[in-house]
Amino acid sequence: MVDFLTPRERSERMSRIRSKDTQPELVLRKVLHGLGLRYRLHGRGLPGKPDLVFPRYRVVVFIHGCFWHRHAGCKIATTPKSNTSFWVEKFEKNVARDLRVAAELESLGWRVFVVWECEVNSTTKASLTGERLARLIREEA
Repeated sequence: MVDFLTPRERSERMSRIRSKDTQPELVLRKVLHGLGLRYRLHGRGLPGKPDLVFPRYRVVVFIHGCFWHRHAGCKIATTPKSNTSFWVEKFEKNVARDLRVAAELESLGWRVFVVWECEVNSTTKASLTGERLARLIREEA
């Protein structure tokens, strides 16, 4: 399928994709805060700048978009039909970086959790995911 947007329009649309304070992140933050967990945002001093940092528990949480980080088996993780080689290479680099960052954090003594966009895309799913994550965070390594 040919892109229906001009390169300029595509660039404009892509520039609006945020890396911080995304909707899935805001939803999960609200649930976790409601469960009494306190966190720091976007750990600047840590590899990969985790979305949520729980220093008290030595836990970091990444909230990954299913499309960008290739959530296996997820219907959101499609591959664009145009410029496919570019996208496949980009996705492979994203996944490799995610694995490298998680390994670095674990070697520094942090527990790493990943929450996928599709796990918080409804109120019910967000509550269930938040409760499960809160239990995992609070349990000792």
